[in-house]
Amino acid sequence: MVKTQIIRGTKYAWRIPEINHELVLKIAVKYSLSIPLAKALVARGYTDFDQIDAYLFSTYENNVVSASSMKDAQKAVDRILLAINNKEKILIFGDYDVDGITSSALMMTCLQPLGAQVNFYLPNRVKDGYGLSTKVVKRAAENNYKVIITVDNGTTAFEPALVAKELGIDLIITDHHKPHDKVPDSFALVNPHQKECQYPFKEFAGVGVTFKVLSLLYETLQKTMPEKCMPDKAYELLLLGTVADVVPLQGENRFWVRYGLQWLNNKSSMSLDVLKMHGKVTTPLLKSTDIGFKIAPQINALGRLEDPRQGVQFLLGTDQKETEFIGNILFQLNQARKEIERSIFEDVQRLIENGTIDLTKENIIMAASNNWPAGVIGLVASRLVNEYTRPVLLFHLTKDGKAKGSCRSLAAFNMFEALQQNKHLLDQFGGHAVAAGLALDVAHMPALKESLEKLTREQLTPDDFINSLTIDADISMTDITKKLTQDMGYLEPFGAANSEPVFCVHNVSLVQKPQLLKDLHVKCSIFADGVIKPLVFFNRPDLFNLLNEQGEEPFSVAVQITENHWQGRISVELLGRDVAGLKA
Repeated sequence: MVKTQIIRGTKYAWRIPEINHELVLKIAVKYSLSIPLAKALVARGYTDFDQIDAYLFSTYENNVVSASSMKDAQKAVDRILLAINNKEKILIFGDYDVDGITSSALMMTCLQPLGAQVNFYLPNRVKDGYGLSTKVVKRAAENNYKVIITVDNGTTAFEPALVAKELGIDLIITDHHKPHDKVPDSFALVNPHQKECQYPFKEFAGVGVTFKVLSLLYETLQKTMPEKCMPDKAYELLLLGTVADVVPLQGENRFWVRYGLQWLNNKSSMSLDVLKMHGKVTTPLLKSTDIGFKIAPQINALGRLEDPRQGVQFLLGTDQKETEFIGNILFQLNQARKEIERSIFEDVQRLIENGTIDLTKENIIMAASNNWPAGVIGLVASRLVNEYTRPVLLFHLTKDGKAKGSCRSLAAFNMFEALQQNKHLLDQFGGHAVAAGLALDVAHMPALKESLEKLTREQLTPDDFINSLTIDADISMTDITKKLTQDMGYLEPFGAANSEPVFCVHNVSLVQKPQLLKDLHVKCSIFADGVIKPLVFFNRPDLFNLLNEQGEEPFSVAVQITENHWQGRISVELLGRDVAGLKA
Protein backbone atom coordinates (compact mmCIF):
# COMPACT_ATOMS: atom_id res chain seq x y z
CA MET A 1 0.00 0.00 0.00
CA VAL A 2 1.45 3.37 -1.06
CA LYS A 3 1.26 6.06 1.64
CA THR A 4 -0.26 9.37 0.62
CA GLN A 5 -0.30 12.94 1.84
CA ILE A 6 -3.41 15.07 1.45
CA ILE A 7 -3.50 18.58 -0.06
CA ARG A 8 -6.80 20.47 -0.18
CA GLY A 9 -7.59 21.82 -3.63
CA THR A 10 -10.48 24.07 -4.64
CA LYS A 11 -12.66 21.08 -5.60
CA TYR A 12 -10.81 17.92 -4.58
CA ALA A 13 -8.69 16.56 -1.77
CA TRP A 14 -5.48 15.64 -3.58
CA ARG A 15 -3.94 12.32 -2.57
CA ILE A 16 -0.23 12.59 -3.38
CA PRO A 17 1.81 9.36 -3.11
CA GLU A 18 4.98 9.00 -1.07
CA ILE A 19 7.08 6.71 -3.25
CA ASN A 20 10.43 4.91 -3.24
CA HIS A 21 12.65 7.05 -5.48
CA GLU A 22 15.34 4.37 -5.72
CA LEU A 23 12.76 1.96 -7.16
CA VAL A 24 11.54 4.67 -9.55
CA LEU A 25 15.06 5.06 -10.97
CA LYS A 26 15.46 1.29 -11.41
CA ILE A 27 12.16 1.09 -13.32
CA ALA A 28 12.98 4.13 -15.45
CA VAL A 29 16.35 2.66 -16.45
CA LYS A 30 15.12 -0.91 -17.06
CA TYR A 31 12.20 0.13 -19.28
CA SER A 32 13.68 3.38 -20.71
CA LEU A 33 10.75 5.32 -19.26
CA SER A 34 10.60 8.97 -18.28
CA ILE A 35 10.77 9.53 -14.52
CA PRO A 36 7.14 10.76 -14.18
CA LEU A 37 5.84 7.55 -15.80
CA ALA A 38 8.04 5.39 -13.57
CA LYS A 39 6.66 7.30 -10.58
CA ALA A 40 3.11 6.69 -11.82
CA LEU A 41 3.72 2.94 -12.06
CA VAL A 42 4.99 2.79 -8.48
CA ALA A 43 2.12 4.98 -7.25
CA ARG A 44 -0.33 2.53 -8.85
CA GLY A 45 1.23 -0.42 -7.06
CA TYR A 46 3.39 -1.79 -9.87
CA THR A 47 6.57 -2.42 -7.90
CA ASP A 48 7.53 -5.91 -9.08
CA PHE A 49 9.19 -6.35 -12.49
CA ASP A 50 6.99 -9.34 -13.38
CA GLN A 51 3.92 -7.21 -12.60
CA ILE A 52 5.25 -4.37 -14.72
CA ASP A 53 6.08 -6.70 -17.63
CA ALA A 54 2.54 -8.13 -17.58
CA TYR A 55 1.04 -4.63 -17.47
CA LEU A 56 3.19 -2.92 -20.10
CA PHE A 57 3.44 -5.84 -22.50
CA SER A 58 0.20 -7.83 -22.21
CA THR A 59 0.13 -10.87 -24.51
CA TYR A 60 -2.40 -13.48 -25.58
CA GLU A 61 -0.34 -16.23 -23.92
CA ASN A 62 -0.13 -14.42 -20.56
CA ASN A 63 -3.56 -12.79 -20.40
CA VAL A 64 -6.08 -14.99 -22.21
CA VAL A 65 -7.49 -18.26 -20.88
CA SER A 66 -9.55 -20.68 -22.96
CA ALA A 67 -13.28 -20.25 -22.39
CA SER A 68 -13.54 -24.02 -21.85
CA SER A 69 -12.92 -23.33 -18.14
CA MET A 70 -15.95 -21.00 -18.00
CA LYS A 71 -18.92 -22.82 -16.48
CA ASP A 72 -21.47 -24.03 -19.06
CA ALA A 73 -19.56 -22.44 -21.98
CA GLN A 74 -18.83 -25.76 -23.72
CA LYS A 75 -22.41 -26.90 -23.10
CA ALA A 76 -23.67 -23.69 -24.73
CA VAL A 77 -21.31 -24.10 -27.70
CA ASP A 78 -22.33 -27.71 -28.30
CA ARG A 79 -26.02 -26.73 -28.34
CA ILE A 80 -25.40 -23.84 -30.76
CA LEU A 81 -23.48 -26.13 -33.13
CA LEU A 82 -26.29 -28.70 -32.93
CA ALA A 83 -28.81 -26.00 -33.83
CA ILE A 84 -26.68 -24.94 -36.82
CA ASN A 85 -26.32 -28.52 -38.04
CA ASN A 86 -30.06 -29.24 -37.59
CA LYS A 87 -31.12 -25.94 -39.20
CA GLU A 88 -32.95 -24.95 -36.00
CA LYS A 89 -33.93 -21.31 -35.56
CA ILE A 90 -31.89 -19.31 -33.02
CA LEU A 91 -33.04 -16.04 -31.45
CA ILE A 92 -30.52 -13.62 -29.95
CA PHE A 93 -32.09 -11.51 -27.19
CA GLY A 94 -30.03 -8.44 -26.32
CA ASP A 95 -30.18 -5.21 -24.36
CA TYR A 96 -30.61 -1.58 -25.39
CA ASP A 97 -27.25 -0.12 -24.31
CA VAL A 98 -23.94 -0.24 -26.20
CA ASP A 99 -22.93 -3.45 -24.44
CA GLY A 100 -26.17 -5.18 -25.42
CA ILE A 101 -26.17 -3.79 -28.95
CA THR A 102 -22.55 -4.78 -29.64
CA SER A 103 -23.14 -8.21 -28.06
CA SER A 104 -26.12 -8.80 -30.36
CA ALA A 105 -24.17 -7.62 -33.41
CA LEU A 106 -21.26 -9.86 -32.38
CA MET A 107 -23.50 -12.94 -32.24
CA MET A 108 -24.95 -12.15 -35.67
CA THR A 109 -21.49 -11.46 -37.12
CA CYS A 110 -20.07 -14.77 -35.92
CA LEU A 111 -23.07 -17.10 -36.38
CA GLN A 112 -24.31 -16.04 -39.82
CA PRO A 113 -21.12 -17.12 -41.69
CA LEU A 114 -21.57 -20.60 -40.17
CA GLY A 115 -24.97 -20.98 -41.79
CA ALA A 116 -26.98 -20.43 -38.61
CA GLN A 117 -30.66 -19.58 -38.99
CA VAL A 118 -30.34 -16.70 -36.55
CA ASN A 119 -32.26 -13.52 -35.84
CA PHE A 120 -32.07 -10.96 -33.05
CA TYR A 121 -34.48 -9.00 -30.87
CA LEU A 122 -33.74 -5.98 -28.71
CA PRO A 123 -36.37 -4.69 -26.27
CA ASN A 124 -37.60 -1.11 -26.30
CA ARG A 125 -36.57 0.45 -23.00
CA VAL A 126 -39.95 2.13 -22.39
CA LYS A 127 -42.38 -0.39 -23.91
CA ASP A 128 -40.63 -3.64 -22.98
CA GLY A 129 -38.34 -2.78 -20.06
CA TYR A 130 -35.11 -4.60 -19.23
CA GLY A 131 -34.47 -8.27 -19.79
CA LEU A 132 -36.09 -11.33 -21.31
CA SER A 133 -39.86 -11.59 -20.76
CA THR A 134 -42.28 -14.52 -20.91
CA LYS A 135 -44.05 -12.64 -23.71
CA VAL A 136 -40.93 -12.79 -25.90
CA VAL A 137 -40.39 -16.49 -25.09
CA LYS A 138 -43.97 -17.36 -26.07
CA ARG A 139 -43.70 -15.36 -29.29
CA ALA A 140 -40.43 -17.16 -30.10
CA ALA A 141 -42.14 -20.53 -29.60
CA GLU A 142 -44.98 -19.49 -31.91
CA ASN A 143 -42.37 -18.69 -34.57
CA ASN A 144 -40.66 -22.06 -34.15
CA TYR A 145 -37.43 -20.88 -32.48
CA LYS A 146 -35.68 -23.76 -30.70
CA VAL A 147 -32.85 -21.84 -29.03
CA ILE A 148 -32.83 -18.42 -27.33
CA ILE A 149 -29.46 -16.89 -26.45
CA THR A 150 -29.47 -13.87 -24.15
CA VAL A 151 -26.55 -11.45 -24.30
CA ASP A 152 -25.79 -8.88 -21.58
CA ASN A 153 -28.88 -10.01 -19.63
CA GLY A 154 -30.73 -13.08 -18.40
CA THR A 155 -29.21 -13.76 -14.97
CA THR A 156 -32.53 -12.75 -13.36
CA ALA A 157 -34.84 -14.29 -16.01
CA PHE A 158 -36.40 -16.82 -13.63
CA GLU A 159 -39.94 -17.02 -15.01
CA PRO A 160 -38.93 -16.80 -18.70
CA ALA A 161 -36.53 -19.72 -18.12
CA LEU A 162 -39.38 -21.87 -16.78
CA VAL A 163 -41.67 -20.92 -19.67
CA ALA A 164 -38.90 -21.68 -22.19
CA LYS A 165 -38.46 -25.15 -20.72
CA GLU A 166 -42.23 -25.80 -20.82
CA LEU A 167 -42.35 -24.75 -24.48
CA GLY A 168 -39.37 -26.86 -25.54
CA ILE A 169 -36.96 -23.98 -26.08
CA ASP A 170 -33.37 -24.30 -24.87
CA LEU A 171 -32.43 -21.04 -23.15
CA ILE A 172 -28.72 -20.15 -23.15
CA ILE A 173 -27.93 -17.20 -20.88
CA THR A 174 -24.71 -15.21 -21.42
CA ASP A 175 -24.37 -12.34 -18.97
CA HIS A 176 -21.99 -10.46 -16.69
CA HIS A 177 -24.33 -9.04 -14.05
CA LYS A 178 -24.03 -10.27 -10.47
CA PRO A 179 -26.33 -13.28 -9.82
CA HIS A 180 -28.85 -13.24 -6.98
CA ASP A 181 -28.94 -16.04 -4.40
CA LYS A 182 -30.49 -18.33 -7.03
CA VAL A 183 -30.04 -18.53 -10.80
CA PRO A 184 -32.61 -19.32 -13.52
CA ASP A 185 -33.28 -22.93 -14.51
CA SER A 186 -31.88 -22.51 -18.01
CA PHE A 187 -30.24 -24.95 -20.42
CA ALA A 188 -26.91 -23.16 -19.88
CA LEU A 189 -25.80 -20.12 -17.89
CA VAL A 190 -22.48 -18.56 -18.87
CA ASN A 191 -21.60 -15.87 -16.34
CA PRO A 192 -18.13 -15.66 -14.74
CA HIS A 193 -19.67 -14.27 -11.54
CA GLN A 194 -21.76 -17.38 -10.83
CA LYS A 195 -20.71 -19.85 -8.14
CA GLU A 196 -18.55 -22.76 -9.27
CA CYS A 197 -17.26 -20.86 -12.32
CA GLN A 198 -13.51 -21.46 -12.34
CA TYR A 199 -12.65 -18.87 -14.97
CA PRO A 200 -9.94 -16.69 -13.36
CA PHE A 201 -10.98 -13.32 -14.82
CA LYS A 202 -14.42 -12.07 -13.80
CA GLU A 203 -14.72 -8.45 -14.95
CA PHE A 204 -15.93 -8.84 -18.52
CA ALA A 205 -18.62 -6.69 -20.08
CA GLY A 206 -21.55 -8.58 -21.57
CA VAL A 207 -19.84 -8.40 -24.95
CA GLY A 208 -16.75 -9.99 -23.38
CA VAL A 209 -18.76 -13.00 -22.18
CA THR A 210 -20.40 -13.23 -25.61
CA PHE A 211 -16.96 -13.13 -27.24
CA LYS A 212 -15.65 -15.90 -24.97
CA VAL A 213 -18.53 -18.20 -25.93
CA LEU A 214 -18.04 -17.47 -29.63
CA SER A 215 -14.26 -17.87 -29.43
CA LEU A 216 -14.81 -21.31 -27.88
CA LEU A 217 -17.30 -22.13 -30.64
CA TYR A 218 -14.73 -21.27 -33.32
CA GLU A 219 -12.03 -23.07 -31.32
CA THR A 220 -14.25 -26.18 -31.32
CA LEU A 221 -14.98 -25.83 -35.05
CA GLN A 222 -11.31 -25.45 -35.98
CA LYS A 223 -10.64 -29.01 -34.82
CA THR A 224 -12.57 -30.21 -37.87
CA MET A 225 -12.57 -27.05 -40.02
CA PRO A 226 -9.22 -25.23 -39.53
CA GLU A 227 -10.16 -22.53 -42.05
CA LYS A 228 -12.96 -21.24 -39.78
CA CYS A 229 -11.57 -18.10 -38.11
CA MET A 230 -13.51 -15.45 -36.21
CA PRO A 231 -14.63 -12.59 -38.48
CA ASP A 232 -12.54 -9.42 -38.28
CA LYS A 233 -15.61 -7.43 -37.23
CA ALA A 234 -15.68 -9.39 -33.94
CA TYR A 235 -12.67 -7.50 -32.56
CA GLU A 236 -14.19 -4.12 -33.36
CA LEU A 237 -17.46 -5.01 -31.59
CA LEU A 238 -15.62 -6.44 -28.57
CA LEU A 239 -13.59 -3.23 -28.32
CA LEU A 240 -16.61 -0.90 -28.55
CA GLY A 241 -18.72 -2.79 -26.03
CA THR A 242 -15.94 -3.28 -23.48
CA VAL A 243 -14.89 0.37 -23.40
CA ALA A 244 -18.45 1.71 -23.48
CA ASP A 245 -19.62 -0.47 -20.58
CA VAL A 246 -16.86 1.02 -18.39
CA VAL A 247 -15.58 -2.31 -17.08
CA PRO A 248 -12.06 -2.39 -15.57
CA LEU A 249 -9.39 -2.21 -18.28
CA GLN A 250 -7.23 -4.75 -16.49
CA GLY A 251 -6.22 -8.33 -17.19
CA GLU A 252 -7.96 -9.88 -20.19
CA ASN A 253 -10.04 -6.75 -20.87
CA ARG A 254 -6.84 -4.73 -21.18
CA PHE A 255 -5.39 -7.22 -23.65
CA TRP A 256 -8.48 -7.33 -25.88
CA VAL A 257 -8.96 -3.55 -25.92
CA ARG A 258 -5.31 -3.01 -26.77
CA TYR A 259 -5.52 -5.71 -29.46
CA GLY A 260 -8.75 -4.25 -30.84
CA LEU A 261 -7.26 -0.76 -31.08
CA GLN A 262 -4.17 -2.06 -32.90
CA TRP A 263 -6.39 -4.02 -35.27
CA LEU A 264 -8.82 -1.17 -35.89
CA ASN A 265 -6.11 1.40 -36.52
CA ASN A 266 -4.91 -0.75 -39.42
CA LYS A 267 -8.33 -1.47 -40.91
CA SER A 268 -11.28 0.48 -42.28
CA SER A 269 -14.76 0.27 -40.79
CA MET A 270 -17.65 1.99 -42.53
CA SER A 271 -19.75 2.46 -39.39
CA LEU A 272 -16.81 3.56 -37.27
CA ASP A 273 -15.69 6.10 -39.88
CA VAL A 274 -19.15 7.73 -39.67
CA LEU A 275 -19.02 7.76 -35.86
CA LYS A 276 -15.52 9.27 -35.87
CA MET A 277 -16.66 12.02 -38.24
CA HIS A 278 -19.64 12.99 -36.07
CA GLY A 279 -17.58 12.65 -32.89
CA LYS A 280 -14.86 14.91 -34.33
CA VAL A 281 -12.13 12.35 -33.74
CA THR A 282 -9.20 13.99 -35.55
CA THR A 283 -6.19 12.08 -34.21
CA PRO A 284 -4.60 9.65 -36.67
CA LEU A 285 -4.81 6.77 -34.18
CA LEU A 286 -8.04 5.92 -32.37
CA LYS A 287 -7.73 5.63 -28.57
CA SER A 288 -9.95 4.09 -25.91
CA THR A 289 -10.80 7.56 -24.61
CA ASP A 290 -12.09 8.52 -28.08
CA ILE A 291 -14.44 5.54 -27.94
CA GLY A 292 -15.59 6.21 -24.38
CA PHE A 293 -16.30 9.93 -24.79
CA LYS A 294 -16.98 10.50 -28.49
CA ILE A 295 -18.15 7.27 -30.14
CA ALA A 296 -20.01 5.10 -27.62
CA PRO A 297 -22.49 7.85 -26.62
CA GLN A 298 -23.68 8.04 -30.24
CA ILE A 299 -24.51 4.32 -30.35
CA ASN A 300 -25.97 4.48 -26.85
CA ALA A 301 -28.30 7.32 -27.79
CA LEU A 302 -30.32 5.12 -30.11
CA GLY A 303 -30.91 2.56 -27.37
CA ARG A 304 -31.88 5.27 -24.94
CA LEU A 305 -34.30 7.26 -27.04
CA GLU A 306 -35.48 5.16 -30.01
CA ASP A 307 -35.46 1.61 -31.41
CA PRO A 308 -32.01 0.10 -30.64
CA ARG A 309 -32.34 -2.53 -33.39
CA GLN A 310 -31.16 0.11 -35.86
CA GLY A 311 -27.94 0.22 -33.85
CA VAL A 312 -27.24 -3.43 -34.67
CA GLN A 313 -28.06 -2.87 -38.35
CA PHE A 314 -25.74 0.14 -38.33
CA LEU A 315 -22.83 -1.79 -36.80
CA LEU A 316 -23.35 -4.68 -39.22
CA GLY A 317 -24.06 -2.42 -42.22
CA THR A 318 -22.16 -2.64 -45.46
CA ASP A 319 -24.20 -0.12 -47.46
CA GLN A 320 -22.54 3.32 -47.40
CA LYS A 321 -25.73 5.37 -47.83
CA GLU A 322 -27.66 3.43 -45.20
CA THR A 323 -24.74 3.60 -42.77
CA GLU A 324 -24.44 7.38 -43.21
CA PHE A 325 -28.22 7.78 -42.85
CA ILE A 326 -28.38 5.86 -39.56
CA GLY A 327 -25.19 7.59 -38.41
CA ASN A 328 -26.91 10.97 -38.84
CA ILE A 329 -29.86 9.72 -36.77
CA LEU A 330 -27.47 8.58 -34.04
CA PHE A 331 -25.73 11.96 -34.01
CA GLN A 332 -29.01 13.89 -33.75
CA LEU A 333 -30.34 11.62 -31.01
CA ASN A 334 -27.12 12.03 -29.07
CA GLN A 335 -27.38 15.82 -29.29
CA ALA A 336 -30.96 15.60 -27.99
CA ARG A 337 -29.79 13.27 -25.21
CA LYS A 338 -27.23 15.85 -24.07
CA GLU A 339 -29.95 18.49 -23.69
CA ILE A 340 -32.23 16.14 -21.76
CA GLU A 341 -29.33 15.11 -19.53
CA ARG A 342 -28.45 18.75 -18.82
CA SER A 343 -32.07 19.53 -17.95
CA ILE A 344 -32.39 16.62 -15.50
CA PHE A 345 -29.06 17.48 -13.88
CA GLU A 346 -30.25 21.05 -13.33
CA ASP A 347 -33.58 19.78 -11.92
CA VAL A 348 -31.74 17.76 -9.27
CA GLN A 349 -29.34 20.61 -8.55
CA ARG A 350 -32.33 22.86 -7.83
CA LEU A 351 -33.71 20.29 -5.38
CA ILE A 352 -30.38 20.38 -3.55
CA GLU A 353 -30.07 24.16 -3.64
CA ASN A 354 -33.60 24.78 -2.32
CA GLY A 355 -33.16 22.23 0.47
CA THR A 356 -35.66 19.65 -0.78
CA ILE A 357 -32.68 17.31 -0.71
CA ASP A 358 -30.67 18.34 2.36
CA LEU A 359 -27.10 17.07 2.05
CA THR A 360 -26.31 18.20 5.60
CA LYS A 361 -28.69 15.49 6.82
CA GLU A 362 -28.97 13.02 3.94
CA ASN A 363 -26.26 10.72 2.58
CA ILE A 364 -28.31 9.61 -0.42
CA ILE A 365 -29.46 11.74 -3.36
CA MET A 366 -32.82 10.31 -4.44
CA ALA A 367 -35.20 12.04 -6.84
CA ALA A 368 -37.96 11.11 -9.29
CA SER A 369 -40.08 12.58 -12.07
CA ASN A 370 -42.49 11.41 -14.74
CA ASN A 371 -40.73 13.82 -17.15
CA TRP A 372 -37.33 12.14 -16.97
CA PRO A 373 -36.75 9.48 -19.68
CA ALA A 374 -35.60 6.20 -18.16
CA GLY A 375 -32.84 5.95 -20.75
CA VAL A 376 -30.95 9.03 -19.59
CA ILE A 377 -31.17 9.00 -15.79
CA GLY A 378 -28.22 6.62 -15.36
CA LEU A 379 -25.90 9.10 -17.06
CA VAL A 380 -27.18 11.93 -14.87
CA ALA A 381 -26.75 9.78 -11.76
CA SER A 382 -23.08 9.27 -12.68
CA ARG A 383 -22.56 13.02 -13.05
CA LEU A 384 -24.23 13.67 -9.69
CA VAL A 385 -22.01 11.13 -7.93
CA ASN A 386 -18.95 12.90 -9.35
CA GLU A 387 -20.31 16.31 -8.35
CA TYR A 388 -21.58 15.58 -4.83
CA THR A 389 -19.76 12.37 -3.78
CA ARG A 390 -22.99 10.67 -2.71
CA PRO A 391 -24.80 7.50 -3.83
CA VAL A 392 -27.53 8.57 -6.27
CA LEU A 393 -30.87 7.02 -7.23
CA LEU A 394 -32.96 8.64 -9.96
CA PHE A 395 -36.37 7.37 -11.08
CA HIS A 396 -38.73 7.64 -14.02
CA LEU A 397 -42.32 7.51 -12.70
CA THR A 398 -44.87 5.63 -14.81
CA LYS A 399 -48.62 6.19 -15.08
CA ASP A 400 -49.38 2.92 -13.28
CA GLY A 401 -47.64 3.92 -10.05
CA LYS A 402 -44.26 2.32 -10.72
CA ALA A 403 -40.78 3.81 -10.39
CA LYS A 404 -38.05 2.63 -12.78
CA GLY A 405 -34.65 3.71 -11.57
CA SER A 406 -30.91 3.82 -12.11
CA CYS A 407 -28.45 4.12 -9.28
CA ARG A 408 -24.77 4.90 -9.11
CA SER A 409 -22.69 4.60 -5.98
CA LEU A 410 -19.36 5.25 -4.29
CA ALA A 411 -16.66 2.59 -4.25
CA ALA A 412 -17.13 2.27 -0.48
CA PHE A 413 -20.87 1.50 -0.70
CA ASN A 414 -21.96 -1.68 -2.51
CA MET A 415 -25.28 -0.71 -4.05
CA PHE A 416 -26.05 -4.21 -5.35
CA GLU A 417 -25.77 -5.67 -1.84
CA ALA A 418 -27.83 -2.78 -0.44
CA LEU A 419 -30.61 -3.48 -2.94
CA GLN A 420 -30.41 -7.19 -2.16
CA GLN A 421 -31.09 -6.37 1.50
CA ASN A 422 -34.18 -4.46 0.36
CA LYS A 423 -35.46 -6.89 -2.27
CA HIS A 424 -38.77 -7.22 -0.37
CA LEU A 425 -39.49 -3.62 -1.46
CA LEU A 426 -38.50 -4.13 -5.11
CA ASP A 427 -40.22 -5.62 -8.14
CA GLN A 428 -36.84 -6.29 -9.74
CA PHE A 429 -33.21 -5.20 -9.57
CA GLY A 430 -29.82 -6.09 -10.99
CA GLY A 431 -26.38 -4.77 -11.77
CA HIS A 432 -23.07 -4.28 -10.04
CA ALA A 433 -21.55 -2.81 -6.88
CA VAL A 434 -21.46 0.79 -8.14
CA ALA A 435 -24.13 0.73 -10.87
CA ALA A 436 -27.53 -0.93 -10.78
CA GLY A 437 -31.09 -0.72 -12.07
CA LEU A 438 -34.32 -1.32 -10.17
CA ALA A 439 -38.10 -1.08 -10.32
CA LEU A 440 -40.61 -0.77 -7.48
CA ASP A 441 -43.97 0.65 -6.46
CA VAL A 442 -43.86 4.40 -5.88
CA ALA A 443 -45.41 3.71 -2.46
CA HIS A 444 -42.26 1.78 -1.44
CA MET A 445 -39.82 4.59 -2.27
CA PRO A 446 -39.82 6.25 1.20
CA ALA A 447 -39.06 2.92 2.89
CA LEU A 448 -36.24 2.23 0.43
CA LYS A 449 -34.75 5.69 1.03
CA GLU A 450 -34.92 5.23 4.81
CA SER A 451 -33.25 1.82 4.61
CA LEU A 452 -30.45 3.03 2.32
CA GLU A 453 -29.80 6.04 4.56
CA LYS A 454 -29.45 3.66 7.52
CA LEU A 455 -27.02 1.45 5.62
CA THR A 456 -24.86 4.41 4.57
CA ARG A 457 -24.70 5.64 8.18
CA GLU A 458 -23.51 2.18 9.24
CA GLN A 459 -21.01 1.62 6.42
CA LEU A 460 -19.58 4.98 5.34
CA THR A 461 -17.16 7.30 7.14
CA PRO A 462 -16.78 11.08 6.66
CA ASP A 463 -13.71 10.41 4.48
CA ASP A 464 -15.86 8.44 2.03
CA PHE A 465 -17.81 11.62 1.20
CA ILE A 466 -14.69 13.63 0.34
CA ASN A 467 -14.28 14.18 -3.39
CA SER A 468 -10.68 13.09 -3.86
CA LEU A 469 -8.25 13.27 -6.77
CA THR A 470 -5.45 10.72 -6.92
CA ILE A 471 -2.18 12.27 -8.04
CA ASP A 472 0.20 9.88 -9.79
CA ALA A 473 3.36 11.94 -9.37
CA ASP A 474 4.87 15.31 -8.51
CA ILE A 475 6.66 16.68 -11.56
CA SER A 476 8.37 19.85 -12.72
CA MET A 477 7.52 21.81 -15.85
CA THR A 478 10.76 20.60 -17.45
CA ASP A 479 9.43 17.02 -17.25
CA ILE A 480 6.58 17.87 -19.64
CA THR A 481 8.08 16.75 -22.93
CA LYS A 482 7.14 14.76 -26.04
CA LYS A 483 9.09 11.84 -24.52
CA LEU A 484 6.60 11.85 -21.62
CA THR A 485 3.55 11.83 -23.90
CA GLN A 486 5.10 9.07 -26.02
CA ASP A 487 5.82 6.97 -22.93
CA MET A 488 2.22 7.33 -21.80
CA GLY A 489 1.33 5.04 -24.69
CA TYR A 490 2.72 2.16 -22.62
CA LEU A 491 0.01 2.77 -20.00
CA GLU A 492 -2.83 2.84 -22.52
CA PRO A 493 -5.59 1.91 -23.07
CA PHE A 494 -7.06 4.27 -20.48
CA GLY A 495 -10.46 3.77 -18.92
CA ALA A 496 -12.03 2.29 -15.80
CA ALA A 497 -9.42 1.11 -13.24
CA ASN A 498 -6.68 2.46 -15.51
CA SER A 499 -7.28 6.20 -15.69
CA GLU A 500 -5.07 8.73 -17.45
CA PRO A 501 -2.25 9.84 -15.12
CA VAL A 502 -2.75 13.04 -13.14
CA PHE A 503 0.39 15.01 -12.30
CA CYS A 504 0.97 17.78 -9.79
CA VAL A 505 3.18 20.80 -10.49
CA HIS A 506 4.01 23.14 -7.59
CA ASN A 507 5.00 26.82 -7.54
CA VAL A 508 3.58 27.80 -10.91
CA SER A 509 2.62 31.40 -11.70
CA LEU A 510 0.24 32.95 -14.21
CA VAL A 511 1.88 34.78 -17.10
CA GLN A 512 -1.35 36.17 -18.53
CA LYS A 513 -4.82 36.90 -17.22
CA PRO A 514 -7.14 33.89 -17.52
CA GLN A 515 -9.82 33.85 -20.21
CA LEU A 516 -13.37 32.54 -19.72
CA LEU A 517 -14.55 30.61 -22.78
CA LYS A 518 -18.29 30.07 -23.40
CA ASP A 519 -18.89 30.86 -19.70
CA LEU A 520 -17.63 27.34 -18.95
CA HIS A 521 -13.92 26.84 -19.60
CA VAL A 522 -10.88 28.70 -18.28
CA LYS A 523 -7.76 29.18 -20.41
CA CYS A 524 -4.44 30.59 -19.19
CA SER A 525 -0.66 30.16 -19.37
CA ILE A 526 1.55 29.15 -16.45
CA PHE A 527 5.27 29.53 -15.77
CA ALA A 528 7.74 27.56 -13.64
CA ASP A 529 11.31 26.25 -13.93
CA GLY A 530 11.95 28.53 -16.91
CA VAL A 531 9.10 26.94 -18.92
CA ILE A 532 5.78 28.44 -20.08
CA LYS A 533 2.86 26.14 -20.95
CA PRO A 534 -0.77 26.82 -21.98
CA LEU A 535 -3.35 25.35 -19.61
CA VAL A 536 -7.09 24.72 -20.06
CA PHE A 537 -9.68 23.84 -17.40
CA PHE A 538 -12.83 22.39 -18.95
CA ASN A 539 -16.12 22.92 -17.10
CA ARG A 540 -14.46 24.83 -14.23
CA PRO A 541 -15.87 28.39 -14.52
CA ASP A 542 -15.47 28.66 -10.73
CA LEU A 543 -11.71 29.06 -11.24
CA PHE A 544 -11.93 32.20 -13.40
CA ASN A 545 -12.32 34.71 -10.55
CA LEU A 546 -10.03 32.74 -8.21
CA LEU A 547 -7.17 32.78 -10.70
CA ASN A 548 -7.75 36.45 -11.53
CA GLU A 549 -7.39 37.28 -7.83
CA GLN A 550 -4.23 35.16 -7.58
CA GLY A 551 -2.24 37.55 -9.76
CA GLU A 552 1.41 36.50 -9.97
CA GLU A 553 1.46 34.62 -6.65
CA PRO A 554 2.59 30.96 -7.01
CA PHE A 555 0.17 28.04 -6.59
CA SER A 556 -0.07 24.31 -7.38
CA VAL A 557 -1.91 22.73 -10.28
CA ALA A 558 -3.10 19.18 -10.98
CA VAL A 559 -2.98 18.37 -14.70
CA GLN A 560 -3.32 15.68 -17.30
CA ILE A 561 -0.89 15.79 -20.20
CA THR A 562 -2.02 15.04 -23.74
CA GLU A 563 -1.00 15.56 -27.34
CA ASN A 564 -3.01 18.06 -29.37
CA HIS A 565 -3.23 17.25 -33.08
CA TRP A 566 -4.14 20.26 -35.22
CA GLN A 567 -3.57 20.76 -38.96
CA GLY A 568 -0.79 18.19 -39.03
CA ARG A 569 1.06 19.68 -36.06
CA ILE A 570 1.44 17.99 -32.67
CA SER A 571 1.84 19.95 -29.44
CA VAL A 572 1.84 18.99 -25.77
CA GLU A 573 -1.29 20.23 -24.00
CA LEU A 574 -2.08 20.60 -20.29
CA LEU A 575 -5.63 19.84 -19.17
CA GLY A 576 -6.21 21.23 -15.70
CA ARG A 577 -8.13 19.26 -13.08
CA ASP A 578 -7.76 21.47 -10.00
CA VAL A 579 -5.62 24.09 -8.26
CA ALA A 580 -4.36 24.40 -4.68
CA GLY A 581 -2.52 26.95 -2.58
CA LEU A 582 -4.50 29.99 -3.75
CA LYS A 583 -4.56 33.22 -1.73
CA ALA A 584 -8.34 33.24 -1.39
